[in-house]
Amino acid sequence: MAEQASVTREAEREGDARPVLELQGIVKEFGTGAGRTRVLHGIDLQVAPGELIAIIGPSGSGKSTLLNIIGLLMPATEGSLRLAGQDVAAMDDAALTRFRGEKIGFVFQFHHLISGLSAAENLMMPLIIRRGRVTDDMRDRARAALVEVGLGSKMDARPGQMSGGEQQRVAVARALIGNPPLVLADEPTGNLDTENSEKIFDLMRSYNKERGTAIVIVTHDPRIADRCDRIVRVVDGRIEADAPAEVHT
Repeated sequence: MAEQASVTREAEREGDARPVLELQGIVKEFGTGAGRTRVLHGIDLQVAPGELIAIIGPSGSGKSTLLNIIGLLMPATEGSLRLAGQDVAAMDDAALTRFRGEKIGFVFQFHHLISGLSAAENLMMPLIIRRGRVTDDMRDRARAALVEVGLGSKMDARPGQMSGGEQQRVAVARALIGNPPLVLADEPTGNLDTENSEKIFDLMRSYNKERGTAIVIVTHDPRIADRCDRIVRVVDGRIEADAPAEVHT
């Protein structure tokens, strides 16, 4: 983790301003023939290293579809997507899965922890999937990550033995344990009370600032959006506005 932060700072010193994420002309359609529906209409978006961006907009505006495309969980109908400098269009399913596991961390509204595993084991899952086995290094990283999110005493606790806020902190740590350049968060505080929402956002912000991790958050919470660097408003499948957060406050 410290190594990743060092690499990020070195890139900044060298003036490397290449976007972590570049979308050009992204179109998404569902259905066929006369029943074909266009959900996204030519989305252009760039995310720089170390940016924290909120995507907002009314329900049904295409936010979740956009996030799924960014997360390489769904292909675009048209347009190009570059992540960490790589054009994903030519990747087959196996390469895409491997690339997604290395470059993107995910945080969802519901933590999606595996109930039969401990907090540490849940954290190690992305690393186990990548390497195919458990190593002492993974255990050490899981322990350090839990300490970092204030859950050092919960190493062996299962999700059912933790509060909702604690489970979501484990989910955030899991998304970041592999040091991905991009983290996607879909309503990460939507299932939490105000106090725990603030804690989760502060946790993600600290990773964002200290390590230069780019984070894209889909949220309905204006308090969260207003604390991000940029706010991108999506309406009817189009970007209606894209400006620094202070412009919206």
